[in-house]
Amino acid sequence: MTISTGEKLPAATLMRMGADGPEAVALEDITAGRKVVVFAVPGAFTPTCHSAHVPSFVRTKDEFAGKGVDEIVCVAVNDPFVMGAWGEATGASAAGLSMLGDPDAAFTRAIGMDFDAPPAGLHARSKRYAMLVEDGEVKLLHVEDNPGACESSAGEALLAAM
Repeated sequence: MTISTGEKLPAATLMRMGADGPEAVALEDITAGRKVVVFAVPGAFTPTCHSAHVPSFVRTKDEFAGKGVDEIVCVAVNDPFVMGAWGEATGASAAGLSMLGDPDAAFTRAIGMDFDAPPAGLHARSKRYAMLVEDGEVKLLHVEDNPGACESSAGEALLAAM
């Protein structure tokens, strides 16, 4: 079942690149007592994700901060090495976005956002979405109907809904 507004995020461990290599990150540690934007993409370096979705949050980061958002997290079903390289390539890391991998798609499946697109070579990937989370509870949730679209899940659309 897909997560809905008003529900708490499940416990999950995501991965990021740290100073000494890959490190685990407990999602509840990121969201506890904080206002966080979590957005997800079908895959790092894929066309819409790379040229539209991540840049929309880089552009709007300061506006989100002005609305009290403590952190912006990008999640993809990729390993932390890919997420680290992608954060560097897009400028997301330099802008202060957290690029977290969900390597086995456990979090993505737990919130009902997984899908497969074999013709594109995408298996066990995340739907494209953006959510505002306050103290672990989903306050706003925008899910794209088409993984190739970046409209309702773009930074500007989520910001306008706040």
